[in-house]
Amino acid sequence: MRNILTCLFCLYGFALSAQERVTISGYVKDRSSGETLIGANVYIKDAPSIGTYSNTYGFYSLTIDTGSYTMVATYLGYQNAEVVMNARENTSLNFELSEGVQIEEVIVRAEEVDKNVESTEMGTVDLSTEQIKRLPALLGEVDVLKTIQLLPGVSSVGEGNAGFYVRGGGPDQNLVLLDEAVVYNTGHMLGFFSVFNADAIKNTTVIKGGAPAKYGGRVSSVLDIQMKEGNDKNYAAQGGIGLISSRLTLEGPLVRERSSFIISARRTYALDLAQPIIDKTSFAGTNYYFYDLNAKVNYSFSDKDRIYASAYFGRDVLKFNSNERDFGVRLPYGNATTTFRWNHLFSEKHFSNLSVMYNEYDFTFRGSQEEFEFEAFSGVKDWTVKLDLEYYPNTDHVIKYGVSAIHHRMTPNIVSATNGETDFETDFRPKYGIESGAYFQDEFRVGDRLKINAGLRYSRFTQFGPYTSKITGDNFGDWESVISYDGWEPRIGAKLTIKPGTSIKANFSQAYQYIHLVSNSSSTLPADVWVPSSEIVKPQKSTQYALGFFRNFMDNMFESSVEVYYKDLENQIDYRDSYVNNVSTEVEDDFVFGKGAAYGVELFFKKSKGDLTGWIGYTLSRTERSFDEIEDGRTYPAVYDRTHDLSLVMSYKLSEKWDLSGVFVYGTGRAFTPIESLYFIENKLNVEYGPRNSARFDPYHRIDLSATYTPKPDSRKNFSSSWTFSIYNAYNRQNTFFTYTTFESDALSGSASANAYKVSLFPIIPSVTWNFSWNQK
Repeated sequence: MRNILTCLFCLYGFALSAQERVTISGYVKDRSSGETLIGANVYIKDAPSIGTYSNTYGFYSLTIDTGSYTMVATYLGYQNAEVVMNARENTSLNFELSEGVQIEEVIVRAEEVDKNVESTEMGTVDLSTEQIKRLPALLGEVDVLKTIQLLPGVSSVGEGNAGFYVRGGGPDQNLVLLDEAVVYNTGHMLGFFSVFNADAIKNTTVIKGGAPAKYGGRVSSVLDIQMKEGNDKNYAAQGGIGLISSRLTLEGPLVRERSSFIISARRTYALDLAQPIIDKTSFAGTNYYFYDLNAKVNYSFSDKDRIYASAYFGRDVLKFNSNERDFGVRLPYGNATTTFRWNHLFSEKHFSNLSVMYNEYDFTFRGSQEEFEFEAFSGVKDWTVKLDLEYYPNTDHVIKYGVSAIHHRMTPNIVSATNGETDFETDFRPKYGIESGAYFQDEFRVGDRLKINAGLRYSRFTQFGPYTSKITGDNFGDWESVISYDGWEPRIGAKLTIKPGTSIKANFSQAYQYIHLVSNSSSTLPADVWVPSSEIVKPQKSTQYALGFFRNFMDNMFESSVEVYYKDLENQIDYRDSYVNNVSTEVEDDFVFGKGAAYGVELFFKKSKGDLTGWIGYTLSRTERSFDEIEDGRTYPAVYDRTHDLSLVMSYKLSEKWDLSGVFVYGTGRAFTPIESLYFIENKLNVEYGPRNSARFDPYHRIDLSATYTPKPDSRKNFSSSWTFSIYNAYNRQNTFFTYTTFESDALSGSASANAYKVSLFPIIPSVTWNFSWNQK
C-alpha cells in the first residue's frame, strides 16, 4: 500500500509540475496604425534564447515556466517594447511597437541571434516595403519584382522586365501569392512593370529553394506577398504622381481598433496625355494604359477570431490603329483575385487560418484588317480552399499542418476568325482538374545547437471531363476522372550553431508541379498558355539539395552567407524543333519532354544598420536542359542560364532631408541560337541554325541612381511629402534587348549574306516622382 501511495504522490507531483508551465500569446502590431508585424521577435529579456517569432498574421505563442519576467518584443526599424509580468497562468499579451530606434536599447539585442542565422530556413529573404521604396526605379515606378532580381539566385527575364527566374527554374515554376491567392501573370506593360502596387503591400517573402511543406504546386520558388490591413486607429492617405502613372491609397478604421479598411489605386496616363498629338496622325485611336486596384477590410471579434477580405483587380489595355492600312489591334488582359480568411485561436497554443480564394487570369487578342477579323482568348480560373494550423507545444517545437484543394479551369487558345462570309473557329474546350494536398511539418531543437525542420507533403492531381482522349478516343463526361497523378514531397532542413552568430544549414526538398506554362520564345506578348497535366503532359518534378554557411558579426550589423545548391528537374516541357504556331492544333500536340539541372553558388553580404546600408550579391551558376527530340538529346544551356550575376545595392542617409541610393548590376549575356550557314536549294535561300543556345549576347550591366528629398513635415497639418529623382542606366549602356537579321542574296551568283543587328530598348532615363502622405492624429 505504501508503494501505491508513493507512486500516486509522485504522479501528483509530476502533474503539479506540469501545471507550472504557462503560455503567453498574442499579436505584435505597429503602434500608430495597428498593422500586425510579421517575423517580430518575442523573448525573455534575461534569457534571449527563450523566444519565438510572430507568424504571417502577427501571432506568437511562447510557453515558459511560471515566474516573473520582462518580456521583450523587437522588430527591425522599431523601438523595442518591454512588459514586466508575473506569469502565473495562460495570458494574452499584445505588443505595440513604435517606429524608430533607441540607441540605448541596442545593447539589449546584442545577445540576440538574428533570424537569418538562427532559423532553419535557407534561401529565404524578407523585404519590407520601405526597403523597396528606397531603391532607384524605372520611370519612378517602385517595383517589388525588380527588387528581388537584385538578390543572389534570382535573375531577370530581360532588360527592364519584371519577370524573374530563380535558381534555374522557369517563370511558371515560381509560386506567386498575393494574400494567399495565386497570381498567374505578374506583369503590366507587356512585363516591364509588376502588377504589385508597393503602397498596398506590407511584406514580401522570397523563398528560393527548399520551401516549407505548407507551399505546394511549384518546383522552383515562392514569392509570398501580404497586403496591408489598413490603419485601425486613424484615417490616412498616401500617394504619388510620376511621369507615367499616379497612385492613391486611403485607409482608416471602420470600428476603431477593431476593424479597418485600405483601398489603393494606380493608373498610367502617358499616352492619354499624348492623344491630341496622336489624333493628328495616321495612328489616331492608338493608346495604351494599365490600372489596378487593391482593397482589403478586416474585423476583429476578439483576440480569438478575426476575419479578412481582400481583392485585387488589374488590367492592361493596348489599342493600336493604322488608319492608312485599315489595321487595328486590341489587347486587353489582366488578373483578378479575391481572398476570404478567418483566423481562429483554439487555445493559446493552437492557431488556425481558413482561406477561400478565387483567382482569374485572361488574355484576349483582337485584330482586324479590312474584312478580316481575328480573335484569340486564353485564361485560367481557380477556386481554392485551404486550412492551415499551427501548434506551439513549447519553445522547442512549432508544429504546422493543413490541407488544401484547388479547382482549375484552364482555357487554351480559343481562336475565331472572319473573312467576309467565311468563318473559322477552333473547337477546343476548357480543361478541368482538381489539385489537392496535405502536409505536416515540425520544427524542433535537438540540444542547444541543432534545430531541424522536417516536413512531408502529399499532393494529388486529377484531370476531369468533359474531355476526349487523344490516345484511346474515349469520351469523358462532366466530373468524370480522366487520369490522376500523385506523389510524396519530403522537405527537411537543419541548422547547426557553431557559435553565437554563426551557423551551418543544410536542406533537401522534393516538389511536384501539375500545371505548366510553355512559352513561344519568338513571342513578346503575355499570350503564353497555361495547360494542366493530362494523359500527354506529365507533372514536373524537382529535387534540390542545398548547403549554406551563415555568419553575423559586429552586433548583427553585418550579415553574410554562402549557399551552394543542386537542382534536378524532370518532365521539363518545350516545343519541338519543327513547331509552327498553328492555331488549329492544341499546343500540347507539339510538346516535347525532357530533363534539366541547375547548380551554383550564391554569395551574400549585407549591412543592415547605420547611415549606409545595402548588400552585395553574387551568383555563379549553370542551368541546363536536355530533350531527346531536340538535337538528339544534346545538353544545352537554358535561355535564362546566366554564369555570372552580380548586384550591388547601397542606400545612404546624407542628412535628415536627403537619402541617396544606387544599384549596379552585371550579368552574363543571354543565350540564343545563332545562324550557322546560308545555302541555296533550287534557287531558294535556306538558313541553317547552329546548336541551340550556343551563342550569347554581350554582358549586361548598368547603374541606377536616385536621391530623395524630404522637407521637414508640418506637424500642424499632419502632412508630409517627398521628391524622388532617379536615373535609370546612368552611363547609357546600350544593352541588347533582342537581335534581328536581314538577308541579302543573289541566286544567280550563288552569294548570300546575313547581317545581325542589336536593338537596345532603354537608354539613360531620368524621372521624378512626388510622393505624399497624410495621417489624422
